[in-house]
Amino acid sequence: MTDELDPRRRRGVDHTQIGSLPPGEEEMPRVIVTGRRAIALGLFVVSVVAFLYFVLPKLTGLGRTWDRLDQGAPGWLAIAVAFEALSFVGYVALFRTVFVRAGRSQIDWRASYEITMAGLAATRLFAAAGSGGVALTVWALRRAGLERRVVAAQMVTFITVLYGVYMAALVVFGVGLRTGVLPGGGSFAITILPAIFGGLVIALFLALTLIPGDIERRLGVWAARRGQGRRGARLIARLITLPALAASGVRGALAVVRSRDPLALGAVAWWAFDIATLWASFKAFGGAPAISVVVMAYFVGMFANVLPLPGGIGGVDGGMIGAFIAFGVNAPVVVVAVLVYRAFAFWLPTVPGAIAYVQLRRRVAGWAAGGPQLDAVGTAHA
Repeated sequence: MTDELDPRRRRGVDHTQIGSLPPGEEEMPRVIVTGRRAIALGLFVVSVVAFLYFVLPKLTGLGRTWDRLDQGAPGWLAIAVAFEALSFVGYVALFRTVFVRAGRSQIDWRASYEITMAGLAATRLFAAAGSGGVALTVWALRRAGLERRVVAAQMVTFITVLYGVYMAALVVFGVGLRTGVLPGGGSFAITILPAIFGGLVIALFLALTLIPGDIERRLGVWAARRGQGRRGARLIARLITLPALAASGVRGALAVVRSRDPLALGAVAWWAFDIATLWASFKAFGGAPAISVVVMAYFVGMFANVLPLPGGIGGVDGGMIGAFIAFGVNAPVVVVAVLVYRAFAFWLPTVPGAIAYVQLRRRVAGWAAGGPQLDAVGTAHA
């Protein structure tokens, strides 16, 4: 196994002590579901869905909201489904540009599809802000032969590129709406506050790049010279591991952007086509607000994904509905369009994702049976 990297990404993977992260068994991430937990989860999902789809319209004086379902334009609904499928294509494309280098590789397009779709299904079905999907992706990459250090660094790169688009959109659309450059208006709270948040996150991550790539080695040498011994050096190295890992991921993200790899546009496609699904859902039920409003309300609603709710059920729905109403969009149309969009976004990847999960287990078993080893970014060696 070699650590030689594609030149366009050489600076994106720093030699931090990612290998010092806590080791674990290389087993497929599983969720232990007891009968009681399964019943509780089922009741929670049913209760939230019942509240959103039946109780909410009555509480808000929208008793005839669901009559609009019969008026939905089938053509626009079909377009919404197509947009959602294209967003998954973008996700797979970004995965490949971050983790897989051109050439012979075990992680071909089909394997990339299985890893990403299984991860998306895990993200939808389980709580903890998507950590289930991250854990499954990391496991698959490790079993494909990638080093623990490289997987950790590139996973941060992937998330940084993906959510860098999110934060940039908050800034651009928030400021644009408030200043009138973009149509739609909006209060300070629904435009500038999210923009400030996005700007601070971007500034923080860019500041992390000031951390030297060999900071752990430097601190280890310093600790040894100060006479703190190996134990002190290990403690300092552990304390700096996460900031160093984040810095490595940001540098990797910048390297991906500078590479001008067309597949890197998958990050934009993932968000853009998902937003297009929401826009098409509005069109199906009587017309959509300005696209700038759709974008901003979408991203504000997505803040609820950090809540410990399976697939963001309830939180994201309510967040988006509240954001659109704050922009002055017609409430009955908002409720129907958002919940139809969420039905597409939640269920569309779930069934194929579950199938991909089973296929991925079989593929990994084949790798373990004697497939070729991979280098740091996925090139196979006999």
